[in-house]
Amino acid sequence: RGGDTLFASMYAAYEALSDRMKTYLEGLIAIHDGDHYRGQYANYGIADKPSYPRAEHPVVRTHPVTGKKALYVNKGFTRRILGVSRDQSEGILNYLYDHMANPLFQCRFRWRENSIAFWDNRCVQHHAMWDYWPHTRSGHRVTVKGERPFYRA
Repeated sequence: RGGDTLFASMYAAYEALSDRMKTYLEGLIAIHDGDHYRGQYANYGIADKPSYPRAEHPVVRTHPVTGKKALYVNKGFTRRILGVSRDQSEGILNYLYDHMANPLFQCRFRWRENSIAFWDNRCVQHHAMWDYWPHTRSGHRVTVKGERPFYRA
């Protein structure tokens, strides 16, 4: 029981923003960094990656196949938005994180034996629910290498 995954459409989250907010976010770049995960899994015998590369990505990205715009920030990796003060960056990101958490943009996947889920990281975010104690959660994941995110007005 438990261990579900929430999937959220970043297309829907973007579309639900006001026109003024969409205009403000156009062209903004955010720093994404996973270095804060260093050592987090050492107690489980999982070695750290040699490096956690920092990357700069648009806050709003254009899907290379559909041409649709999607929000492209997340609590796990987005550190700050460039070109604005730290306070502004924190305020914008917190607003977007709260906005993206709206259940209207989400569906909940209940894993069963032999379940398979496919999603497009270019326009969907996922979040594991940690509600399965005392049971364990295990699975296999395959990630396809993607292209560099871009924004096209």
